[in-house]
Amino acid sequence: MRNVELRQLRYFLAVADELHFGRAAARLLIAGPSLSQQIKALERDLGVPLFARDRRTVALTAAGAALVPEVRALLERADELQRHARQLSGSRPVRIGYVNWLPPDLTARTAGVAQIYMDAWVVPSHQQAARVADGSLDLAVCWIRKAEAAQLGLNARLLGADRLYAVAVGTDTSPVRAEDIAVLVDDDVTSWQSWNDYAEEFAKDTGARVRRIHNGAITGPAFFDHVRVCTTPVLNSPKGQTTPLPPDLVQRPVVSPEVWWTWSLVRREDEERADVIAAAEAIVREVGDLGLRRDGVWLPADDPYRALGG
Repeated sequence: MRNVELRQLRYFLAVADELHFGRAAARLLIAGPSLSQQIKALERDLGVPLFARDRRTVALTAAGAALVPEVRALLERADELQRHARQLSGSRPVRIGYVNWLPPDLTARTAGVAQIYMDAWVVPSHQQAARVADGSLDLAVCWIRKAEAAQLGLNARLLGADRLYAVAVGTDTSPVRAEDIAVLVDDDVTSWQSWNDYAEEFAKDTGARVRRIHNGAITGPAFFDHVRVCTTPVLNSPKGQTTPLPPDLVQRPVVSPEVWWTWSLVRREDEERADVIAAAEAIVREVGDLGLRRDGVWLPADDPYRALGG
């Protein structure tokens, strides 16, 4: 086996997390064909297929699934080694984590302010917030409630907002009222705690129907399969915002009210590193209210930006 590069292992984890080459490439900020070539080179060097893929789906092979925790641990150790080396040299980058969305110009916003290290460990919002609180991250982009921020001792600033839409079978793309759609709630609270909290409150406030699932169908092909058997349009999650729809499904705007999901940049309230504070301020500078001040916008009651809504 030839020498395997850490970069290739990071690419492998990104595809393993997303199970979609396009989304993984976008997350890694590289071209899709380049990512595919690197994965094939890694499979060739390791001597085992890591993914089973066809024109529509990507899945881990048994070997690929077995290697994921080992690769993750190896990369975390490499990152720790790099951080330790930088500490010895008297400097340390600002570590930022995220769920699935980052401002596309984040690097430009922090240029000349701080050295940014992008953490590749993709975990749900509540876990990213906890990592900032325990010091394993300096900043994170996540969804968070005011009570959770206060409990963890975090400062939360508005960074982004997604208007969620409904997905339905057919060709009708007209707006649909919130009370006439369904929202999925998954039994797996480890992965979907933030979304479940959001979805339950949305249904309670608007009259939307809750459909309880246990197969991870909040996103991906399983979500589309669930939409196909529903008699009502289904609210899309923020993790599915950029996923292309299959040809038999359509996107429908949700109205009365509009449904929004917010992204916060969080840091510790007692943060003392000047470069972390400067980076946080640079990242959220000139973000504005992102349209949340308009009438008819729905946010959960404890969303930090609920007061911006109409």
